[in-house]
Amino acid sequence: MGRMKVTREVEWKSAEDEKRPIVMPGILDIPGDGGQPSLLGGSCPSCGVRYFPRPPRCRRCLGPVEESSVGAEGTVYSFTVIRTRAPLGLPEPYAIGYVDLKESGLRVFCLLDPQAVEEFRIGVPVRLAVGALGHDACGAPCLRPYFTPSAPWPGGVA
Repeated sequence: MGRMKVTREVEWKSAEDEKRPIVMPGILDIPGDGGQPSLLGGSCPSCGVRYFPRPPRCRRCLGPVEESSVGAEGTVYSFTVIRTRAPLGLPEPYAIGYVDLKESGLRVFCLLDPQAVEEFRIGVPVRLAVGALGHDACGAPCLRPYFTPSAPWPGGVA
């Protein structure tokens, strides 16, 4: 199977992509005005613990967890580039890693921009993007969140 073309974050607003489902419902807040998408998680109003993804109950106090934004910007904590056959129609090579979110302080495991795999380094500032990337478990094209380098940084190219 050939490589799949990645739709960059500026293109996800096309009419064709709007018809594609998000790979996991309830994890993204995508503003209707085309603004910056953000990850949706949860926070416990009783004890203040934040989560991504949002569980139905707080793991600390067992209270209900309310939906809340956990952020759209952060820094790469750790990552790896995978150069073997990709699952779910992801482009090859692709990158995965942990990102420390600025807004919530959470560390999330995520896809990293497949068009920028050579630009990632530990400490690189990143921002959330959404694009047509691969397919779901049933083989249907879907939108996925991923992080992409947001600005040049002193340690290298980004």
